[in-house]
Amino acid sequence: MLFFSKNRLFACLILLVSFLTAFAAACGLIAVTIALIAAELLGFSRTQTADGLLTYSVVLFGLGFGSNFEFGTAFSVLLVVGALLTLFLSTVLNAILNKRGLPALSLAFIISTGLIIIASKSFDGIGLTHRQIYWYNESYAIGGSKLVDLISWIENWSMPEYISGFFRSMSAILFQVNITSGIILTIGLFVYSRIAFTLMVFGYAVALLFSYTMGGGGFMGFYNMGTNFMLVAVALGGFYIIPSIRSFLWILILVPIAYLMVSGIGNLMLKIGVPVFSLPFCLTVILFLYMLRLRKTQMKLALTPIQYYSPEENLYHYNNGKERLLNTFYLQLQLPFLGEWVVSQGYDGTMTHKGDWSKAIDFVILDNEMKTFCLPGNQPEHFYCYNKPVLCPADGIVEEIIDHIEDNEIGGNNTKQNWGNSIVIKHAEGLYTKLSHLKKHSFKTTKGAYVKKAEIIAYCGNSGRSPEPHLHFQVQSTPYVGSKTMSYPFSYFVSRDGHELQFSNFSVPTEGSILSNILTNASLSSAFNFQPGFILKVLADDYKTEEWEVNTTVYNETYFYCKEQDDYAYFVNDGTVFYFTNYFGNKQSLLYHFYQSAFKVLLSSEKELTLVDYFPLNSFVSTPIKWVQDVLAPFYLFIRLKYESTVALDSNQIGIGRQVINSKQIQELVWNKTIKSEASIIIENGKISEFSFTTNQQKIKALCSI
Repeated sequence: MLFFSKNRLFACLILLVSFLTAFAAACGLIAVTIALIAAELLGFSRTQTADGLLTYSVVLFGLGFGSNFEFGTAFSVLLVVGALLTLFLSTVLNAILNKRGLPALSLAFIISTGLIIIASKSFDGIGLTHRQIYWYNESYAIGGSKLVDLISWIENWSMPEYISGFFRSMSAILFQVNITSGIILTIGLFVYSRIAFTLMVFGYAVALLFSYTMGGGGFMGFYNMGTNFMLVAVALGGFYIIPSIRSFLWILILVPIAYLMVSGIGNLMLKIGVPVFSLPFCLTVILFLYMLRLRKTQMKLALTPIQYYSPEENLYHYNNGKERLLNTFYLQLQLPFLGEWVVSQGYDGTMTHKGDWSKAIDFVILDNEMKTFCLPGNQPEHFYCYNKPVLCPADGIVEEIIDHIEDNEIGGNNTKQNWGNSIVIKHAEGLYTKLSHLKKHSFKTTKGAYVKKAEIIAYCGNSGRSPEPHLHFQVQSTPYVGSKTMSYPFSYFVSRDGHELQFSNFSVPTEGSILSNILTNASLSSAFNFQPGFILKVLADDYKTEEWEVNTTVYNETYFYCKEQDDYAYFVNDGTVFYFTNYFGNKQSLLYHFYQSAFKVLLSSEKELTLVDYFPLNSFVSTPIKWVQDVLAPFYLFIRLKYESTVALDSNQIGIGRQVINSKQIQELVWNKTIKSEASIIIENGKISEFSFTTNQQKIKALCSI
C-alpha cells in the first residue's frame, strides 16, 4: 500500500529496496509482525488484515522509528508499544473515516510517531541516531564491498540535479535519501503502473515549479517532495479519482495546497520538535475527497467506484462500466406500448415540452406514408394510436388516476384539464412515471393497486391538451399530476431507420425515432438463467474437462467458478441481456474463451440485432502497445477491443428448437480494424449445448452438459 499498490512483485521489490537500510527495514518487519499477532489475538480475522489497510501505518512507523532512533532496550520497548499504538489508531481511524468514504492513509503513523518523539525527550534511554549518514555501512553488511562499489558507482552518476532529486525523493518515501533506491523504485513503479509513474513525475514537476515561483529555490526536502507532493499527485490524480485530463489539471492546484501545508504546518510543528511527516498529504487528500463527496453529481471528475489498486485498472474498468452497468444506477423502464410507435415530440420539444415539463416524450403511430391517421381523419378512431393498449413501464403502485375527462374532437384542445385522463405510478422513492391523454373509462387498474411491468393499464385517448390522439410519457420525482419532469432513460428498445435496426440501452429516444420493445426468447432466457448451484460441465480436445459452478457473493454478485483452473467470471442477467462484468484467472481456460464468446448476449431472436460492446482494455492488449496506451489513457484511447454479437433470426419465440449466437472481437487501432476472433454458441431446447472459439492460432469446439 506504500505506493497504492497490491501488486506482489512490486511489493517484493519495495521490500528488497528497504533493506538497503537493513536496520530500518527489520524494524518495519518486526512492527508489522507484532501488529498482525496482536490483531489475531484480539479477534480480528485474517481477511480484515489481509488488505494492509490496518497495518500500512505500522510499516511506516517501523521504518521511521528504525531510521531515526538509536537501538537499545528502551528502543525495543518503544518499538513494540509504538507498533501496537499505531495498530489501535489505524483501526479506529479507518472505521471512522471509511464510513464517510474516506481513507485513513498514514494518519495513525503520524500521530503515534509524533507522540513518541515528544515523549522521548523525557527518556534518557533513547536518543536520535546518525545511522542515515552512514547507511553505506549497512549496505556493506548485506552485500560486502561489491554491493557498496555498485551503489557508489550509481550514486556518482552524472545527471541534472532535478533528476537526481526525483530519484532521492522516491527513495525518501522509504525514509532513504539515495539515488540507487530511487531508480529501482521508479523502474518498479513504471512496470506496475505507467499512469502512477506519470503522476509521480508530474507532481514532482509541479512542486518544483511552485517552489521556484514562490522564491523557495525549488526544494522543500526530499521527504516532502516524495511523500507530500508526489504521492498527492498519484492519490488524487489516478487512484481515488479516475485518471483524466481533469484530474491532472487539478494536480496543478492540489500540489501547491500541499506545499502550503508543508510550509505552514511544518513551521508550527517544528516548535514542538515534531516533523510534519506526511500530514499535508493526508489533509490534502481527505479534504479534497470529502469535498467531492458533497456534490450532487460527479460531473467529469469521477471518484473511483470500485478500487482495483491500479490507476490503469480503475480507468479501464470505469470506462467499460459506464454504459455496461447502467442497470445498477437506473430502474429498468420499458416503452409503454406494443408494436412500433414514433416519438412525435421529444425532450425540450418545440410545441409543449418546455420549462419544468421539458423532459417528456409524446408517442404516436405512423403508417408507411408517415401519417398518423387513415382517411378521412376527422374522428379519434381514425388515428392509429387511438384505443391502443398502454403498458406499465415498470413494477409499481398506482398513486393517482384521473378518469373523467372526455376525448377532444380532432383539432380541439382542453387547456383547462391540460393532462387529460392520467395515471401516476410509483416505482421507488422519488421515482414516478406519468402517462397522460388516456381514454376515459379505459383503465384496467385502480388507485393503490400494484401493477406489473408490461401489464395493460389503460388505452390511448385524446383527452386534455391534445388536438389529436397521442400518448404522453414522463418521469418525475413527486406523485402529483403536473409535477416537474426529470430526465430518465428507457432500459432497452429497438429503433428503426428504414430497414436498419439498432439496439439501444439506457438512453432517451430522440424526436422522430421509430421505436419498439425487445421481446425475449424463452429458449435463450432459459439457457442463460444460471442460478446459484448450477453446474455446467465443459470439455474440448487438448483441454482439461472443466466444471463451472454458479455462486453468489455477499453483495449478490453472481459468478462462475472453475475449480480446475481457479477461474472466476462474474456476470449479470437482467432478463433482457446477459453479460459478463469481470474475469479473474487463467486466460487459456475454456471459461475464459466462453467469457470472450458470450461477453454480451441479447436474449431475443425476434429481430436480427447486433449488440456492440467493448472489452476492458487492460485484458487483451500486448504489452508494448499497452504501455504506450497506458501513458496516454487519461487523455486519449487509440486502441479498443470491440465486441459484436448477433442472435440468428428466429420467428419461434416460445423456446423450442435451436438458436445460434454469433460473436466476434475486433481490434480498433486508430483507424485500422482487425478481427481477432470469432465465436458461436449453440442453444438447443433451452440449454447451451456447445460453443466454438476461433482465432488465427487455434480453433476450439467445446461441448457443454449439465
